Amino acid sequence: MAKKVVATLKTSSGKDWAKVIKAVKSPKTGAYTFREEMVPVDQVQDALKK
Repeated sequence: MAKKVVATLKTSSGKDWAKVIKAVKSPKTGAYTFREEMVPVDQVQDALKK
């Protein structure tokens, strides 16, 4: 049987993490793609401003 791997988002430093998913429009085709990144909870607003 296959074993499941469980990822934890908490580190030993105690920071909580959030996954930020942004839709980015391609200038050539006009199609949207999604960009994901993991950021600390206190930096979510900064990540969305980029």
